[in-house]
Amino acid sequence: MKKINTALPRQLFSLLGLAGLLHTTAGWAQGNVAVSENDFLDEMPIVLSVSRLPQRLDETPGAVTLLDRDMIRRSGARDVPDLLRLVPGFQTSMSFEADAPQASYHGVFGHYSGRIQVLVDGRSVYSTYVAGSVAPGLMSVALEDIERIEVLRGSNSVAYGARAMLGVVNIVTRHTAATLGASARVNQGENGIQDTRLGLGWRLQNSSMRLGVDQQGDDGLTGANGHNRVRRVNFRSDWRTLGDTDVQLRAGWMDIDAGRGIAELHEPLRDTSYDSSFVQVDWNKVLSPEQDLALMFAHNQESYRDISPFPLIPGLNFDFSGTARNDSLTAQHTLRLSPAVRMVWGAELRRESVTSLPVYNTSEALVTDFTRLFAHAEWRLRPDLLLNAGAMAEHSSASGASLAPRLMLNWHVAPGQTLRAGMARSFRPPSEFETSGDVRYAANGKVFEIFYLARGNVAPEKVLTRELGYYGSFSWLNSNLDVRLFDEVMSGLIQVKNYDAQVDGESFTDIRDYVNGDSLTLRGLELQWAGRPWPGAQLGFNHSYTKLFFPNPPTKETLASTMPESASSLFFSQQFSNGWTFSMSHQNSNPFRLQRTGNYKQYISRTDWRLSKTLLVGRNAGEIALTVQNQGPAQADFYKSFAFERRAYVSLRLDN
Repeated sequence: MKKINTALPRQLFSLLGLAGLLHTTAGWAQGNVAVSENDFLDEMPIVLSVSRLPQRLDETPGAVTLLDRDMIRRSGARDVPDLLRLVPGFQTSMSFEADAPQASYHGVFGHYSGRIQVLVDGRSVYSTYVAGSVAPGLMSVALEDIERIEVLRGSNSVAYGARAMLGVVNIVTRHTAATLGASARVNQGENGIQDTRLGLGWRLQNSSMRLGVDQQGDDGLTGANGHNRVRRVNFRSDWRTLGDTDVQLRAGWMDIDAGRGIAELHEPLRDTSYDSSFVQVDWNKVLSPEQDLALMFAHNQESYRDISPFPLIPGLNFDFSGTARNDSLTAQHTLRLSPAVRMVWGAELRRESVTSLPVYNTSEALVTDFTRLFAHAEWRLRPDLLLNAGAMAEHSSASGASLAPRLMLNWHVAPGQTLRAGMARSFRPPSEFETSGDVRYAANGKVFEIFYLARGNVAPEKVLTRELGYYGSFSWLNSNLDVRLFDEVMSGLIQVKNYDAQVDGESFTDIRDYVNGDSLTLRGLELQWAGRPWPGAQLGFNHSYTKLFFPNPPTKETLASTMPESASSLFFSQQFSNGWTFSMSHQNSNPFRLQRTGNYKQYISRTDWRLSKTLLVGRNAGEIALTVQNQGPAQADFYKSFAFERRAYVSLRLDN
């Protein structure tokens, strides 16, 4: 197979030509027309999660997709994974077969999505028990509670550590002061869709609070063992103790009941249950106009139940049940060192523990401690030139020390036109299961099969990312354009490898272990364009093109088709003056391999539409809507015999 040329692909330098064109077109030169910072301070969104500093969208060290409340509502999506399919470079699945509906960025390299970080109000929500999967965390918030979602497309271990290897999804919930009063929503429709939500917000002296209770349910994918139900309770309180101090308390509980299995010997039909609960406390103090201090403590617990009998051997059960918990304490200091330099630095202590006799062959808790030190500086070299530099040093009691640096330069070549260039290094340590998994099938004191026996000879995965980007704002159609050209070199991909061994005097074959296997390079382009061309209208177009290269033939041919080479999405919405709103989205991609399909590949061609009418119920605003998902042929999802077919449902909503 063809060797990799590790130099940046020639396409990456096309933006340099664009820089020259914009430079000439704008008639700008350092010596004659000064570019003031005010030229760029028009209506520009502020993002919070990329570097841990509040930054304008054209000054972040990476490409960001923003999904705001209005777009979320108009999309017709029922959960966060369904929203993320409209983000360039993302692949999603609506299946509950692995754990919950999933979203991954730049390829699905296993049954679980564990190479991106998902935050809810700054709290990491990946599953400690389910191999670092972010799927349960993506389901932990009702869409009505979300203010916006910030998606960084690119490595960000420098800000959030190990799990942010390929990107970060930051879900920001609504402030309680904006949700006072009662709210309700009901969805009812095809495929057993039954969703309900009740919310209540109130004020108490210097604090405001919100309690939300909801349930989401349907019959799952056609061909799957459906009847999936998600139940959630979320509480938030915002308390201003003094003029310069804020305290926020969040707590919640979620339960996912799902049917799984495909009626095969090792995949019997069964019911599973996943429960999680959390408490989060944030303390923020303004020390001066130039600096502030933030502390966050978070505690999370998980419980998973997945048991099914093996029909051929009485007394033998397939059991993957267990519990997990994690605690984290983060301190963060933000300050301005000079008129040109801002900085944030801090530390995190995190402890994760997993307990499962059937999965680890021990009733003892397996504990991993993390210590993280991070710092990021933003230096305005000139009014038109901004340097972002940062690093995170992380030590894990399981995998040792790692360092994740990043350097990015943003150049405002003309008013509303910005180029960025930089590089970053990120990593992902193996999960507890990848280092210590020990799954044995036994009955009446006899071991019949060893399914997994990890030997711990696995190191963290690494990725070196080099990218060029462009961000432009245009009066034409009131639009903006973001382009990302990337070269991502992944090394030591953690993969399953079978081996034979003598265990306790018995011979066993095809035991599964995890090892560092293939290395690969992803090169490509991502483009997102969004505009508001006339009153009441939203129009968006996304496209991604990615090629995979291997320095050596991959151990599995299916690895080469883990993501589509080309994928696009289109979104249009029009709000009319009489209270009606029509929205439509279309998603299209080249064929790619699904998670449980071997060599089978599936292309995506999905169209959704939504028609809604605003209502006035007393003093409260409301809405009634009809949503149709996948108006067209069924799409295979997760497994070749599972299909996402057309679904139509009616929504009735009453706002605060």
